[in-house]
Amino acid sequence: MIGPSRLEKTLFRLQSQHACLAWAFEEISGRAGPVVELGLGLGRTFDHLRRHLGGRTIYVFDRVNTAYPECQPDPAFLFLGEIEETLPALHQSLEGKVVLANSDLGSFDKESNRRVAAMSGRLLPSVMAPGGIIMSDLPLNLVGCEQVDLPPGAQQGCYYLYRRAG
Repeated sequence: MIGPSRLEKTLFRLQSQHACLAWAFEEISGRAGPVVELGLGLGRTFDHLRRHLGGRTIYVFDRVNTAYPECQPDPAFLFLGEIEETLPALHQSLEGKVVLANSDLGSFDKESNRRVAAMSGRLLPSVMAPGGIIMSDLPLNLVGCEQVDLPPGAQQGCYYLYRRAG
């Protein structure tokens, strides 16, 4: 039996991400705090975040800005360059405050995914508020966080959810 096609893998990942985002929006409703987006890409997820989390500050990190014109973040909250440098530069102002972080940095390159997952696992826990939610398209090893069951509509292995202890 052959596995899913690339088209199907993309579809399953997007369906899972959408289901996880809807769940996360409910989880953080009524909680103050900023949101972090690691990986702007074309800006589709950022656009979804700002539409559903109106009024929240969304910090966006990526190497370059290739987002669609209608999906551009506020330049004051867009940090371009190596995330390993740009996110730690804001550590003092974000430490313990982020209620939702979305790490969407995966690719079809296994070695790159290993490095990116290690980086996300190192950098995200300390900026997260107690009870804050981390979403990722890659499995992460996060100190002080527990993995959360996926909501209905999300497929195992397509997206991952974590909650900061506390």
